[in-house]
Amino acid sequence: QVQLVESGGGLVQPGGSLRLSCAASGFTFSGYRMSWYRQAPGKERELVASIASAGVSTNYADSVKGRFTISRDNAKNMAYLQMNSLKPEDTAVYYCNAARNILPRANYWGKGTLVTVSS
Repeated sequence: QVQLVESGGGLVQPGGSLRLSCAASGFTFSGYRMSWYRQAPGKERELVASIASAGVSTNYADSVKGRFTISRDNAKNMAYLQMNSLKPEDTAVYYCNAARNILPRANYWGKGTLVTVSS
């Protein structure tokens, strides 16, 4: 059974930091690109950051470059999102995603964790 379980969300003041974790199980984690998406109230889900299966290549949304860092530990089947210098506009539900873009294709989602940036 495939599972992606996010944790680490919560309430933080502007300028603060949070580290999100994504625990994966039920599939070959090292063969999947891992990504973090977010969805703010009334907005569409957007890609925040992505990391290739080997962990060498990463990419970020312009809005989080220089503030967020995505990483993974293939030995532990974990993905992380370190978020620094948080802003109120970072408030959203953050989702972990695992994607395999070669056959057989697959795409898995976690249920999300809420991040609220507010004073």
